[in-house]
Amino acid sequence: MKTTSKLIAGLILTSSVVASCNKKEKDNTSPSNPAPSLETIDIRGNLTGNIKWTKDKLYRLRGYVYVESGSSLEIEAGTKIISSKDSAAVFVIYKDAKIFAKGTAQNPIVFTSAEKNPAPGDLGGIVIVGNATGNGNHKSIEGGVDAAHKAFGGTNDADNSGILSYVRIEYAGKAVNPDDEVNGLSLYTVGNGTQIDHIQVSRGLDDAYEFFGGSVNAKYLIAYNCADDDFDFDDGYHGHIQYALAVKDPRFTDSKTGGDVSNNIEADNTNGKIPYNTSPYTSATLSNFTLVGPNNALNTSTDHGYNVRFRRGAKMILANSVILGGQKAGLVVENGETQVHYRNAESGLINSFIHAVTSTFNAKNGSNLYSGAINPDSLDDSSLETISVSTYGSKKITSATDMGLIDPFNVNKPNCMPNSGATIATTASKFDVGNLKNSFFSPSNYIGAFAPGSDWTLLWTSWED
Repeated sequence: MKTTSKLIAGLILTSSVVASCNKKEKDNTSPSNPAPSLETIDIRGNLTGNIKWTKDKLYRLRGYVYVESGSSLEIEAGTKIISSKDSAAVFVIYKDAKIFAKGTAQNPIVFTSAEKNPAPGDLGGIVIVGNATGNGNHKSIEGGVDAAHKAFGGTNDADNSGILSYVRIEYAGKAVNPDDEVNGLSLYTVGNGTQIDHIQVSRGLDDAYEFFGGSVNAKYLIAYNCADDDFDFDDGYHGHIQYALAVKDPRFTDSKTGGDVSNNIEADNTNGKIPYNTSPYTSATLSNFTLVGPNNALNTSTDHGYNVRFRRGAKMILANSVILGGQKAGLVVENGETQVHYRNAESGLINSFIHAVTSTFNAKNGSNLYSGAINPDSLDDSSLETISVSTYGSKKITSATDMGLIDPFNVNKPNCMPNSGATIATTASKFDVGNLKNSFFSPSNYIGAFAPGSDWTLLWTSWED
């Protein structure tokens, strides 16, 4: 329902800094158990104008909330925003609107559950919509948004939707219909004028992050114990991401249909309703990821899939990364079009270390949803491994412990830092191929998301211990 309260708007606009709440991991004054001194303000409907939310208030989003085109929302560092399960909030920053959510390591901005016993799905999720380019694979925004906010995309890859920095998104996910869902953070054709860094999405009921086209770049992303894919790329997304961590809870996946599985990374150019070779291609360039699968732990869900799944025509570069514990495979390159890109060096697993429970490299055949597929399957498992290792310089690790991470499979509080003597800690990253040469990428003398003794997750993150 589209309603705007003048009283709420007035309270929001006149709020001042009174108190702060610094959360180091979990404490007794979290949004699900707020400090009594914080006034709760309900937020509904459509927000217009220049709005500011401050840390001396607790903001409760009710249902679908839209920051309208031409409007801006500033969220002060340390502010908590909550959602009740009876009206799981879907927070949409629409085209030509801006959000300035600039937290700090000491005072992150937190979107979370209002419930005493929080659960995935208490919060719908955050949706940012921009004017950058996509390939038209999805015709409208998913997740039950109203008709006035379904359109997305444009021609401006430099589009600016604002800032998200030091932000946590907890207990998100909303399934409106099969294949019509809200993720923790959904980015629809967001442009590279937008700043996104230091984000943690935890206990999401669907994907942690999904990129629907666009050119936005990001650094320091965490996907923690989410039910579906940790990083999902579609619709011609062509940005850069560096330093990212994904950790799976072996027992937690969402409901699956049609042979779907939960992965650390899933990349599609299209979903099969239009040709896989539609441009612009999903062609992200990713570096310094640490991807942790369930590693066949006790009671692992049968719906856990792969560390990395490239398919349906995507052209993906994943470099300088640690890939560990994939249940069904480490790297899957699926469909003829995708395999041709991999063979032709338009895709690649470059200078990375990879381990999996079963097959490390899987040239998955078939599953060509699009009846007009133009290329037959052209790789098998052996040739995929040869290209990845001999041509792209990646290394196959036979034992999870040999990767050298301290405690990556601790679901409640993973430690994915490398041991100081680990090979990944002393192997230099390489940025000498394609878009890896872009100045966005910072040189590093290690593989994976972390240098020994340098943990960028400190202070602002929250784990389940």
